[in-house]
Amino acid sequence: MNELEILKKYFGYDSFRGGQEEIISSIMSGRDTLGIMPTGAGKSLCYQLPALMMDGITLVISPLISLMHDQVTSLVQSGIAAAYLNSSLTQRQLYKAMENARNGMYKLIYVAPERLVTDNFLDFALNAPISMVTVDEAHCISQWGQDFRPGYLEIPRFIERLPNRPVISAFTATATEKVSMDTRQLLDLRDPFVYVSGFDRKNLYFEVRTPSEKSRELLKLVQKYSDEGRSGIVYCSTKKNVDEVTAGLVRAGFSAAPYHAGLSEAERRENQDAFIYDRVKVMVATNAFGMGIDKSNITYVIHYNMPKDMESYYQEAGRAGRDGSPADCILFFAPSDIQMAKFLIGKSFEESEMPPETAETVRRQDMKRLDDMIRYCTSADCLRHYILGYFGESSPDRCGNCSLCCSDEMAEDITIDAQKIMSCIYRGGQRYGMTTIISALRGERNEKTAKGLDRLSTFGIMKDVPIKRIRLIGDKLLTAGYIRREEGLYPIIKLTQKASPVLFGTEKVFARLPASGERASRRRKEAAPMYSVDERLMKQLKELRMKFAAENGAPAYTVFGDISLRAMCEQLPQTPEEFLKINGVGERKLERYGEEFLGVIRRFAAENPYVPNSAAPQPAAAY
Repeated sequence: MNELEILKKYFGYDSFRGGQEEIISSIMSGRDTLGIMPTGAGKSLCYQLPALMMDGITLVISPLISLMHDQVTSLVQSGIAAAYLNSSLTQRQLYKAMENARNGMYKLIYVAPERLVTDNFLDFALNAPISMVTVDEAHCISQWGQDFRPGYLEIPRFIERLPNRPVISAFTATATEKVSMDTRQLLDLRDPFVYVSGFDRKNLYFEVRTPSEKSRELLKLVQKYSDEGRSGIVYCSTKKNVDEVTAGLVRAGFSAAPYHAGLSEAERRENQDAFIYDRVKVMVATNAFGMGIDKSNITYVIHYNMPKDMESYYQEAGRAGRDGSPADCILFFAPSDIQMAKFLIGKSFEESEMPPETAETVRRQDMKRLDDMIRYCTSADCLRHYILGYFGESSPDRCGNCSLCCSDEMAEDITIDAQKIMSCIYRGGQRYGMTTIISALRGERNEKTAKGLDRLSTFGIMKDVPIKRIRLIGDKLLTAGYIRREEGLYPIIKLTQKASPVLFGTEKVFARLPASGERASRRRKEAAPMYSVDERLMKQLKELRMKFAAENGAPAYTVFGDISLRAMCEQLPQTPEEFLKINGVGERKLERYGEEFLGVIRRFAAENPYVPNSAAPQPAAAY
């Protein structure tokens, strides 16, 4: 069979997505290959399909047990012999899997990098016909990346020990040019074909909100998504936040579960499975959750706290809308998130074993990435344009699918108000907190302002401006770096070097006040509605899918993704030939599930006669 025949037979698709054909051709020519593609772009198929065409075994090195389990389950559902070797297996299961591997029963074997150095696995690998080694989440090998794992440094040494060097393929979702170069060098990729796809995920809607009370805002959002039957992830920066947010959601009656390193491995597995198998609709997690999760029906990702860098943010946000359906990526931002991010960066180096000079270099790099993340949160321009620019990709100034592009509000010139606030800070000797500065600007006489602030020329200069607006502008100045908070027994506000051009009138300050999340969401919904299908049929197909999933002991989306179910609702296939034309339906799935799904569709069509919308466009499915 050729590539297209295998694509249809096992994966259910008629054509490749952008970059997949080029990468597959490179691998099949025997050339080392590096693919840098955003989450949801179809990286896994780029090595799974060649693995089926090669004579020997493909080893896939993955960082997380959850990733291996997801991938292998999906492959087995599609009729592909695959297995994983990791600590989740009992000794008996591991022995059986190794025995099967030695007997050539698997085309793909997933392993953690730490297993490469074990005697048992090395004995197998040195005597097995390994045709390709695939490194997933390849950025983990680089100290310049956001997920450095020392175990990845064993990969090139493992490859060197193999009697015959296989083809090396490597994949990652987010990598700057520096990380990309580091990855190529450390993996010792030889004359590699490097494919960098466009980072744009057009189906994702981006928004930054600055709610006065995050918990209340979150409950409103989750209620909206719950009413629509949608599943999502809420990311928090700390274990404490995860527990508090989960408790709040559960108290409010939502189906939610926590995931963080403070839970036992059994608890993490139980909660993750509950989410993957749709028993829980909301996963509240630290960034320990999600790498490699292939759950295709995640329709929103909310960041309760600002991540430390754009790489982490885009990778985590990208776990929404993997099947090509519209999905929301919403970030809650508050100035306190900055201090938390700095604390977490500092803490990571306290536990680091890197040499001091290397640690300091990496720390400065982390702080630079944090500054870039802050600029995203305070941007007055298109959010997608900012993201793509960060990864070195040019894009239009307006995308039409982020909160700033969808908002009716224009960026406001707040220079005069900013000058008044900064002038009051300066004239007050940079010795007071923001609450006292606001009192002085509004002309409020109290114990604090009576210490000399009431004699300044800036006293009462903003007496007609609401407190909320002054505080919002102060927050914008803080996050944009014009002023800084000096922590201590009593935190005080000071000016930074960036303040001078504004105070002297040579630079202007723009901001959007207040946040326009609700209005933006309404406009976006009118402009880009969710795909419209008959929800009665969709419900029946989901129930049938769940029945098969329970019988197979597999997540529902490994039977068929939501995007395939929508296509069935739109096209109403009546014959096996028509069913096979649905994206995501291959020969194996037609054989296993076709008769019962066609039965449901035929009955529905007979009871509700209308012309099938066979020409309806299908969004690209994730594979």
